[in-house]
Amino acid sequence: MPYLTKEDLKTRLYADVLDDITRTDDSIITQAIAAATREAKMYLSRYDLAALLGTDNADATVQDPMLKGIVTDLACWQLIRLANPSVDYAAFRTTYQDAVHILTNIMKGNANPDGWPLKDTT
Repeated sequence: MPYLTKEDLKTRLYADVLDDITRTDDSIITQAIAAATREAKMYLSRYDLAALLGTDNADATVQDPMLKGIVTDLACWQLIRLANPSVDYAAFRTTYQDAVHILTNIMKGNANPDGWPLKDTT
């Protein structure tokens, strides 16, 4: 099941802006969410990704608002690169860079989110 929905993106972009960017084609949103989730997985490979981000058949079992916000920021960046009507491009670029910086720190072990299960390597 997808980790994010169009509704989640509305916490960062107004519905009319999403519609302007995608020309009301929700498949573009689906692609942006998939790309953002894949990007997050690149950084979080030492964690139990199914628990954190879910799978095609199951929802995530760990509900972490910080992670959801990070992946939402990544997805929004995917969308506003396509078009950015009424969007402060520089602010979103900074938000995207901040999200990647957080994921990089988690990947390197410099930050250890509470409650995130590590991948079972046994």
